[in-house]
Amino acid sequence: MSLLFMEDERWYRIYIFKGGIFVANGFMGKMLWVDLGNGKMTVEDLDEKLARDYIGGYGLGARILYERMKPNVDPLGPENILGFITGPLAGTPALGGSRYTVVTKSPLTGGWGDANSGGTFGPNLRFAGYDAVFFTGISPKPVYLYIDEGKAEIRDASHIWGKTDCYEADDALKEELGKDVSVAAIGPPGEKLSLISGIVNDHGRIAARSGVGAVMGSKKLKALVVKGKLPIPLADEQGSKDLRTRTKLSPAHEPLNKFGTSSIFVPLCVAGDPPVKNWGSIASRDFPHPEKIGAEAIIAKQKRRYACYRCQIACGGLMTEGTGEYKYPEGAKKPEYEILGMFGSTSLNDNLDSIIAANDICNRKGLDGISAGGTVAFAIECYENGLITKEDTDGLEMTWGNHKSIVAMTEKIAYRDGFGDVLADGVKVAAERIGKGSEQYAMHMRGQEFAAHNPRYAFNWALAYKMDATPARHPQGPGKFVPGTPGPLFDRTTQKNMQPGYKYANNYMHVVQSLGVCKLVIWNLPDATAFIDSINLATGWNLTYDELFLAGERIANMRHLFCLREGVSVLQQKYPDRIANGPTNDDSPLKGVRIEEELIDREYLQAMDWDPVTTMPSRKKLEELGMLDLDVDFPPA
Repeated sequence: MSLLFMEDERWYRIYIFKGGIFVANGFMGKMLWVDLGNGKMTVEDLDEKLARDYIGGYGLGARILYERMKPNVDPLGPENILGFITGPLAGTPALGGSRYTVVTKSPLTGGWGDANSGGTFGPNLRFAGYDAVFFTGISPKPVYLYIDEGKAEIRDASHIWGKTDCYEADDALKEELGKDVSVAAIGPPGEKLSLISGIVNDHGRIAARSGVGAVMGSKKLKALVVKGKLPIPLADEQGSKDLRTRTKLSPAHEPLNKFGTSSIFVPLCVAGDPPVKNWGSIASRDFPHPEKIGAEAIIAKQKRRYACYRCQIACGGLMTEGTGEYKYPEGAKKPEYEILGMFGSTSLNDNLDSIIAANDICNRKGLDGISAGGTVAFAIECYENGLITKEDTDGLEMTWGNHKSIVAMTEKIAYRDGFGDVLADGVKVAAERIGKGSEQYAMHMRGQEFAAHNPRYAFNWALAYKMDATPARHPQGPGKFVPGTPGPLFDRTTQKNMQPGYKYANNYMHVVQSLGVCKLVIWNLPDATAFIDSINLATGWNLTYDELFLAGERIANMRHLFCLREGVSVLQQKYPDRIANGPTNDDSPLKGVRIEEELIDREYLQAMDWDPVTTMPSRKKLEELGMLDLDVDFPPA
């Protein structure tokens, strides 16, 4: 049982257990469990030790799903759990506290799945009274869940199921419930169980990866709607506000403020980072004018900037109305680096309006733009090599740079229309359906399409794309270490002796991603003091750096153990040759650079104290992390 009260203008939540009481600041203290099969709902108190050990977000989610879910369940079946989880800094004065995470067993990779999003939904979920909401079962009819300051109700969604995209569903629910609600919804791809579908909030912020939208669709859950103004209890609210006021971001955030992540696209094309021609070529040879879709060209079409919840960077942008060939609406979201890579250079498309239009389709319908763009590029290469024809592609000429066909096929994927149905589950499944040797053009790791950063350019991605529980994902690679953090330095320009620096930096980022804060903001802090101070001012835990990094390592092991239990190993797949060794025509700055896969695999497994063959964490490691209470099958000694 818990009680919320105010004293000296500060909110406290008191938990009452048989052994006494304690104060749990930084958390709302409640988790809601919803069985969509029978409509039953249960509220559970959040255990403070669990929160301190696993922080929040996907850290907390991995521990809970490992304990609450049986092994080897069907990802699209009733026994899979879908969780929406915040972290202790979401919705607080902490810089960048805007994010929430969706957790589940991934139908795309078969292992651990998570996706996160910014905007305002994460903070509003907490203001509605909960740190997390978990769904089990499958509803007999389309529904949405409405939470109003702790009171939850399952409501019929038949009037918006099959009739609305994510924006339309958001608008319809606000018309029904009031403008002050916050909505996270799926569109046609999620309803049609596309394995590359996501969950959209705030008209274009999307928890995109791992196929989380398909899991939501499988449960016949159209949306989670939240409303509330409940305060988040903080150990030192005034101290949190003061820290925000006196913390100035480093000058490195200024390009993000002006351009968003599109600021890095053109220079990184020169450096050899973004994918070109489905990873089969280089920019200087086949994409010589990246400036046509670069930051300056985008800003020329931008109406205004916008920000996630109380964010100082405000890297988002809203476009002016498309008046040319592509009639995207005013307010369409600005394409960022990943979209420029995945709908631009990798398909040899330098038509900016078409990229804005494709991005708008993904945001409105609820498609992972990275996976969708990579899948379209795969289809183009299959077409160019005669494995599919115009008759297969519904009359679309899927040729390099054909922006009309790129946009049209993206729309088809969203609705599983015609050949879009073949592509709607990503490149791995599409290659299985097409056959004819098409798998050589399917650029993925364990089923998930590679993000738009070249792992030969920075070896943090070489490790993360393969060794993380969620493969091929760019946010999982610690690209920058906040100055002032103790520990070994991390050099992402070398593959030799990357450990223990990479492990240390990666553990740090696991904590960041579990706190409910934006990685871009944390990277732009002038030093690490403000980061750890914000945690302690919110929670009162007085965490040390050692405790922080231990929590990050605990989270890394928890996500990894989930994959192992599902029969998914990080060693299951090797890099495609053209990504590991570079394209045959490579005369870029990366010429001759190769991913030394066996070396970095071996060093990483050794640093993590995971078995070099089974990748199982050692008993000693789990004891060190306080995880021996888990049901883990260790191999015979």
